[in-house]
Amino acid sequence: MNEWRRFPPAAKPIRVEGGIKARSKRGEIAQTWWSRRFIEVLESFGMGGRLQRGKRYARAGQVLNLTLSTSLVVALVQGSRPEPYRARIAIKAFTADEWERIERALAGQALYAAKLLAGEMPTDVEQVFDELGLQLFPTTMRELTMDCSCPDWEIPCKHLAAACYLVAESFDEDPFQILAWRGRGREELLDRLRALRGSVSGPAAEEPDEAAPLSERPETFWSAPESPAAPATPGTEPTAPDALLDELDPLPVQIGDEPAVELLRPAYRAMAGMERTDRLPP
Repeated sequence: MNEWRRFPPAAKPIRVEGGIKARSKRGEIAQTWWSRRFIEVLESFGMGGRLQRGKRYARAGQVLNLTLSTSLVVALVQGSRPEPYRARIAIKAFTADEWERIERALAGQALYAAKLLAGEMPTDVEQVFDELGLQLFPTTMRELTMDCSCPDWEIPCKHLAAACYLVAESFDEDPFQILAWRGRGREELLDRLRALRGSVSGPAAEEPDEAAPLSERPETFWSAPESPAAPATPGTEPTAPDALLDELDPLPVQIGDEPAVELLRPAYRAMAGMERTDRLPP
């Protein structure tokens, strides 16, 4: 057998202490629909085998550091060489104009706004982006830019795959990381949604928002609205209880020699007296 035809065995990675380990020990790593969506998109690119090797790296804690910022994820991954490899995953952030359209669309839907304000990702949020001609998740490899300092010429390598799995877990913990990757941080987005829905402090916030979700005003959701008090005019006497009869057209009815209206007056006055009696303190 020709020895030169034999390939050397793959070098094992240097084990490290204190690395970032995936919480999942077996099976799928992504738990929520939005993180699974991210992994499904990656797997649809024909990256299955390398993702599996990357999954083992992620579970073994080979990723030393992972940071996510606008457009860019950077990870330091310990491989078989002493120097850790730097893996980068970049995606195009939405522009300021695009984010303004997105925020208005989200704020215009009470359910979307309520779920986001509660820290949840609405299940059909992708539809909002689709209707605006935008994609929340990448749909082709051209939308992602990946590179790694390792000698493997294949993209993605196992180091990039490990970073992808840990990014998916970060999406599980905080769905706003997906939006931050696209250019809008959690607090900035929530402040914009509150402002657009009229929930900021100031005169605008004093008027009730009919579309406000239950989560924003649970204490008043089951309360009947208070009847507005009739405005009092200074210097005037209270209206007589039978004054309404004087506003009506004369009834063409008489009982004996008395018009029907005059026979109704005592009844109106008596009912008004009963109401005042009921309101007296015990």
